[in-house]
Amino acid sequence: MTTLPPRAGRRCHNALNPLHSTVYFSPDFAKELAALGVTDSSAAYFAGRAAAMGSVGPGVVTASFYNFNHELVARHLPAVWDTASPEAVLAARLRAADATLRRLLGDAAVRSQEMAEAARLALRATEGCTRHARPLYAAHADLPVPDEPHLAYWHAATLLREHRGDAHLVALLSAGLDPLEALVSHTATGKGMVPRWILATRGWRRADWDAAAERLRGRGLLDEQGELTEAGAALRSELEDHTDRLDAAPYEHLGAADVERLTELGRNFLGAAVAAGAFPQDLAGKG
Repeated sequence: MTTLPPRAGRRCHNALNPLHSTVYFSPDFAKELAALGVTDSSAAYFAGRAAAMGSVGPGVVTASFYNFNHELVARHLPAVWDTASPEAVLAARLRAADATLRRLLGDAAVRSQEMAEAARLALRATEGCTRHARPLYAAHADLPVPDEPHLAYWHAATLLREHRGDAHLVALLSAGLDPLEALVSHTATGKGMVPRWILATRGWRRADWDAAAERLRGRGLLDEQGELTEAGAALRSELEDHTDRLDAAPYEHLGAADVERLTELGRNFLGAAVAAGAFPQDLAGKG
């Protein structure tokens, strides 16, 4: 039985995960990967997020990332490892995280007691995470914790992100949503990426998107205007509830009061990052 208020873990995740993600939108990340010889943005993303798993091929990344077209992944992996080793990519990613957080939050926030507190709480939450059936989380859990609090916080946010992400894939499979159906239905909630961003970064064509939408209509989950039906909204809600159940352990381990405090701290840091232009303005929505 949970000791937390409803959706407390999800709210905490939603406060921490986007700050982790700022790195992949950051010019600092692109600069660091380009210095290693990786100049294609897709190759840089695949390498940056997959490097903890070692010199993996396209099958591993397609499976663990879930919503990318395998053809796009195979275009860059395993070839990217001939240009930059996983170890070099991980070091570059951490340098990019350092530069990105300092630029978005400012040195005062990076050195603050609040950042140190957030790092302690987030790392304590990760003590409740589990490795089984969670490949991206497990790979990152084998990495050392950085010494500096802002990087330790970013590292812990990475662990919590991938722990929930791996669980979410189980929920998607249980709901019978393939990679593109998951994207189309998420965008229909108004909380996902707009279609043009997905098509530009995930390797899908407009025809693929339209076919997935038609499959969702056939299941009664999407209407003719591309909006979620009552059944579709219920499915997306249950998806998140299912993910919450599979991802409860770290937040149960932390406890209700500290989850609330970590959420507060995370929202403050995230708000500052968003105000500093961490994400493209046209990233999210129905499009």
